Amino acid sequence: MLERLLPGASHLQNPHPLLVHFPIAFLYGATLFYLIAWVFRRDALAWTAMWMLVLGVLSAAAAVATGLYGAEGVMIAPSVREKLLEPHEELMLATSAVALALCAWAAIARPMPMRGRYLFLLAMLVMAAMLAKGADYGGRMVFDYNAGGSACSQPIPFVNNSPAFG
Repeated sequence: MLERLLPGASHLQNPHPLLVHFPIAFLYGATLFYLIAWVFRRDALAWTAMWMLVLGVLSAAAAVATGLYGAEGVMIAPSVREKLLEPHEELMLATSAVALALCAWAAIARPMPMRGRYLFLLAMLVMAAMLAKGADYGGRMVFDYNAGGSACSQPIPFVNNSPAFG
């Protein structure tokens, strides 16, 4: 059934890749909308940002759950697991925790905190930066080492071609 409905998904080792883009989009969107709401002093945009943050946290929970569930079964070399998968897991768990804390803060001070607003916006930007770095690790696993797919033989050993791993 899945192969007929989503033929590309039949090559996946787990459902994680189908879910990861939702928290990325929602959390970046929430950050952008909070910044725009602050600049233009628009409460309606802050409400939109808050709901995007809620959806980002909920979808992050699904992405984290499927990622942790599928991590051991992903066919990657031990070097790739150490250099990319482990930092990806750590950063995305930390990002999800920060997003959850920001979501709780926004829910208490609906739709955006008045007291500590600058700290809230700074924390949103930090969370977005953490998300970008964590997603980069995930993207490198997929596009450089075919993690989670079956496009080529596996495992592919880690190659240090980035100054970040010097």
